[in-house]
Amino acid sequence: MGRVIAIANQKGGVGKTTTAINLAAALATHDMWTLVIDCDPQGNTTSGFGFSKDPSRRSLYNSLILDASLEELILPGPVEGLHLIPSDKNLVGANVEMVSRTDREQVLRSKLVPLRDKFNYIILDCPPALDLLTLNALVAADSVLVPIQCEYFALEGVSELLDTLIRVRRAHNPKLAIEGILLTMFDERTNLSHQVRDDLKDFFGDQVFNTMIPRNVRLAEAPSHGKPVIIYDPECRGSESYLQLSKEVISHDQKGIGTRD
Repeated sequence: MGRVIAIANQKGGVGKTTTAINLAAALATHDMWTLVIDCDPQGNTTSGFGFSKDPSRRSLYNSLILDASLEELILPGPVEGLHLIPSDKNLVGANVEMVSRTDREQVLRSKLVPLRDKFNYIILDCPPALDLLTLNALVAADSVLVPIQCEYFALEGVSELLDTLIRVRRAHNPKLAIEGILLTMFDERTNLSHQVRDDLKDFFGDQVFNTMIPRNVRLAEAPSHGKPVIIYDPECRGSESYLQLSKEVISHDQKGIGTRD
């Protein structure tokens, strides 16, 4: 059965979408059949896979609200073994339209059941908010990966996210675990990045991934070309970092650890 990993942090600009795209692509290069579900109405993951805005293309909204199966929404990604379920602006309405449903927190989880045996990994890219879309992703996930930018306010909002995880565990998904804390936009030239890294490791311990994602121009450029960085520039430090991160994720899974409690 495939593993479902939600990538979440209600703070924007921390590298959620970059991580969803590039971790998934890196997993696919390791022969892991991987699906990314764009749960963010902004649709940045969708465009990062090279898909332009198309009002006629069906998206996650069609499954959550109009009851289409997720399988019929799957698009081929830019790497063999990599697939995408796209998002669009209509997904904004899903937060409102699901409120009246008695199963509003469980919609995505029930939709994912038929896909779990078809993929090794299913990556859920969450919006930068603790809204009903993010809640659906957390209820559907086996674990959550939290990207945190190496900046002064790195811990801002993380305690709120951790409180939400506790509530989700108690009410809906008792097996939800922390996949890991991922340090992003690390600049080894600055004392600040090193201080933030040390503070986060003191705070989270071995929940912090060994891999850190550096500030990297090629990594920042790749989305504008609609490509994961491992296609855009396979030799850059951004590519190397996400390949290393994918090895960490796979290694924990294969050892039977899978998540960091």
